[in-house]
Amino acid sequence: KGRADLVTEFDRRSEAHITERLLALAPEIPVVGEEQSGGDAARPRGLVWYVDPLDGTTNFVHGHPFFNVSIGLMLDDEPVAGAVVAPVLALRYRAYRSAADGGEALRNDEPCEVSPVATLAKAMIGTGFPGNRDASPGNNFGSFIEVKRAAQAVRRCGAAALVLCFVGDGTYEGFWERTLHTWDVCAASALVLAAGGRVTALDGGPVRYHAGHIAASNGKVHDALVAA
Repeated sequence: KGRADLVTEFDRRSEAHITERLLALAPEIPVVGEEQSGGDAARPRGLVWYVDPLDGTTNFVHGHPFFNVSIGLMLDDEPVAGAVVAPVLALRYRAYRSAADGGEALRNDEPCEVSPVATLAKAMIGTGFPGNRDASPGNNFGSFIEVKRAAQAVRRCGAAALVLCFVGDGTYEGFWERTLHTWDVCAASALVLAAGGRVTALDGGPVRYHAGHIAASNGKVHDALVAA
């Protein structure tokens, strides 16, 4: 799809398989996938599945193990459940959110929660860069430099859903990125929130998942991350 935005037959076959399975299980819930025409621009209301059939395709093509499949369920504009599977890393995340019991966040079937680290100076933060890196500030370079100066470490793994899950399981304390899509963040955001974390827009205001600009954290370093 672009020099740094690859698509393979495996993306398309994975999405076709997932879509078929989801529609067989719940035909009344629409499925929005990365590779289908129109993408997430339609933004249907109510319950909607958002599918990233191969998140981290460039990693996959190069044999880098950081890639995953991400399936999230949104109610209007709010993530309510999701699953993220990284097969080479043997990681399986799943979560749901509920007003009744708060929900559940699991890593390999064991409960997980966000990190207790309370300062940005002691935090490991994840981020990423868009396929089109010619535009500024959308290329995220300036923010990367500022957060790199403030945090203990910044990592870029090239698979947004997986990095968000690292926030949910306490590996990372935070994450931010620009120009993502709903299928990139829906499932993993459900995990972060169910694990006790926080998700906002980049300015700290209410998150708009369809806008693609997102900050997530353990809650304790959030304000400092947004400020940086």
